[in-house]
Amino acid sequence: MREYAADPPIEEELNDLLPDAGHTVATAESCTGGLIGSLLTDVSGSSDYFDRTLVTYTYDAKLDTGVAREALDEHGAVSEPVARQMAQATRDAAGTTWGVSTTGIAGPTGGSEEKPVGTVYIGVAYAGEWGTQSSHTAVERREFDGTRTEIKEQIARRALRKLREEVEVVCD
Repeated sequence: MREYAADPPIEEELNDLLPDAGHTVATAESCTGGLIGSLLTDVSGSSDYFDRTLVTYTYDAKLDTGVAREALDEHGAVSEPVARQMAQATRDAAGTTWGVSTTGIAGPTGGSEEKPVGTVYIGVAYAGEWGTQSSHTAVERREFDGTRTEIKEQIARRALRKLREEVEVVCD
């Protein structure tokens, strides 16, 4: 599962970056099915900053994490509002600095003209210090090509790179 890995892999970069910043992370994964958490825990020392992965594959599971029914009903599971709420709710429930979410279509079925196979929304939510109003969430939409397994890996690694980008912004 390193076809799309950089050298060094992003999970190893985060193994230095997150503890050095004193940050922690939790994830809520739909289309990646726990792969982000698996990649993070492939690295020794990840227990210093990694809290949990929630696999929220169904609408009901997303509701359990704190995603509003209205967001799912109006926008569908594969949407910016749902990715945003998944990242925020997971961050807040875990009490971590960061929440990362993925919701998308890994294929080979399930796509549409508006949201083809390979479409994903990645959310990264930051918890700033109370009273600073620095908490924020970034969501991006991406489309990846490949087999189901290839798409899942690309999504997971992009989510980790997005996390790194956001951590670097906060730490600068």
